[in-house]
Amino acid sequence: MTLPPLDGRRAGDLIARLSHAHVLVVGDVMVDRFIVGDVARISPEAPVPVVRFQSEYTQLGGAANVANNLAALGARVSLVGVVGQYRGADRLREQLHQAGIATEFLIEDLNRPTVEKVRVVTGRHQQVVRIDYEDETDMSADVERQLIRCTERAGADATVVIVSDYLKGAITKAVVQSVVAMKSRGVTIIVDPKIPHLDCYAGASIVTPNQHEAEIATHCRIRSNEDARQAAVNFRTRARCDAALLTRGEQGMWLSSDAAEGAIAANAREVSDVTGAGDTVVATLALAIAAGATLAEAAILANHAAAVVVGKFGPATLTTEELLTVMQ
Repeated sequence: MTLPPLDGRRAGDLIARLSHAHVLVVGDVMVDRFIVGDVARISPEAPVPVVRFQSEYTQLGGAANVANNLAALGARVSLVGVVGQYRGADRLREQLHQAGIATEFLIEDLNRPTVEKVRVVTGRHQQVVRIDYEDETDMSADVERQLIRCTERAGADATVVIVSDYLKGAITKAVVQSVVAMKSRGVTIIVDPKIPHLDCYAGASIVTPNQHEAEIATHCRIRSNEDARQAAVNFRTRARCDAALLTRGEQGMWLSSDAAEGAIAANAREVSDVTGAGDTVVATLALAIAAGATLAEAAILANHAAAVVVGKFGPATLTTEELLTVMQ
């Protein structure tokens, strides 16, 4: 079963309303730093390439990239997360300011580093090595309490909340419970999950596993739409969530909910880099729902948004104009 396409006029109406929403993002914020250079020889000291430095730049990653995607689509964004020591925190704040995203709800924990992924790449975007600065342990009880307080303050008038879990310590069961409690006032809760935390997401409105995560959670191999359908149903039961949106790369997506179920074909014309595509999916999904889209309509818009960003390098964003163009 394939979901019917979204009418162009309806898509345009929804996209025009994206900027009217307030979305809260709670999760693991991080910095993606790229060191670009040329590789012309192998080191005489060890069998590794010698990279001759050319340039360096920084992009927002993790939950911060979700917030950046929302801001690029015109939304009002609140971001709750944790930063630590070292220059990564300054880079993160600077990038957020440039994107027009407030940093008042970023909590400092000086006992851990700011999560930073440093990639050494060639001019052709071939990755040579990645260095991760991180502490994967859960936050302390004190930081967890601060996260919950900030979540409650920042989400006071949000219509949708995104939990962006990268297993870097910010997302705990207590934090997710504080978010899910907002459902009682009509807030939609979307979780971009990590399977070790699956039991934490009970009560979420929508969970968005990729195919590999869905296979791990359900112990099912997914090779066809029927496999995806059954895995999505099993995943909803396992995660105790209202709906699941399985992202399947070049196979598109599968949506499973009481209101709608079916496949959404992939739209990517050229794939440059899938880094951060899941962030774009949850951001577009959230904004479309906030704009009044049905879950099926929101999933179709999110699928088209992903088709745009995978044609770009690194954690990318798109504009409403780009989304309108790809929907035509």
